[in-house]
Amino acid sequence: MTPVLEVQHLHQIFEAGTVNENHVLRGINLTINPGDFMTIIGGNGAGKSTLLNSIAGTIPVEQGTITLNGENITRHSVTRRSKAISRVFQDPKMGTAVRLTVEENMALAMKRGQKRGFRYGVKASDRGFFKEQLARLGLGLENRLTAEIGLLSGGQRQAITLLMATLQRPDLILLDEHTAALDPKTSITVMELTTKLIQEQNLTTFMVTHDMADAIRYGNRLIMLHQGQIVVDLDQAKKQNLTVPQLMEMFHQNSGSELKDDQLLLS
Repeated sequence: MTPVLEVQHLHQIFEAGTVNENHVLRGINLTINPGDFMTIIGGNGAGKSTLLNSIAGTIPVEQGTITLNGENITRHSVTRRSKAISRVFQDPKMGTAVRLTVEENMALAMKRGQKRGFRYGVKASDRGFFKEQLARLGLGLENRLTAEIGLLSGGQRQAITLLMATLQRPDLILLDEHTAALDPKTSITVMELTTKLIQEQNLTTFMVTHDMADAIRYGNRLIMLHQGQIVVDLDQAKKQNLTVPQLMEMFHQNSGSELKDDQLLLS
């Protein structure tokens, strides 16, 4: 089986050689296989976002290699990677074009990895497809195709962004704390939609979260970062009956550090 993603000996050093030098990632080695749903958690400054941004290509790799489906993509641009990698951001506003309608945003998503443009507008055949896909969300958004997406709620926009990220099935989907900006009730709804879309398409998923309970509850693998290194790596069998206190104790044993209450959501 060829891994979807391999990260080998990844180091990221910011402001190297200065008094502000920060060695954020310290030799990360990580393999994600087809169909894996990996959750990643860690305290502030652990390196979660830097790892995700390195995979997405938004920051250049200092040292190490990133391989996607057997191809070295370490030096590939974000645009080139977008043919195979989709991303959903923490801020719902970042995943959509505010002044465009719902259907126009979805038309853009259909062109992921291609040259984009609206010279011919939204095709009638695509409009029917978009309506059908939105209906699957169960939020009534199939009746909002011509609504300006900036007028929708954060939860509605994040649900649409999730759908947009999977319209062209990606090889890998990156979820960047995509429920952190939502209220608790809406967060649960979006996570339910996330799970539904992942399971329906058997998507390989990498989800950064700030919630330890969510990291345990979702996915088939959990990794925990501390000071740029993986200190916990659990498969489905090991995390199936895990509790948050047990995970915190495991973190303490492996890292020699205690988590502060304000670094993560613990319940």
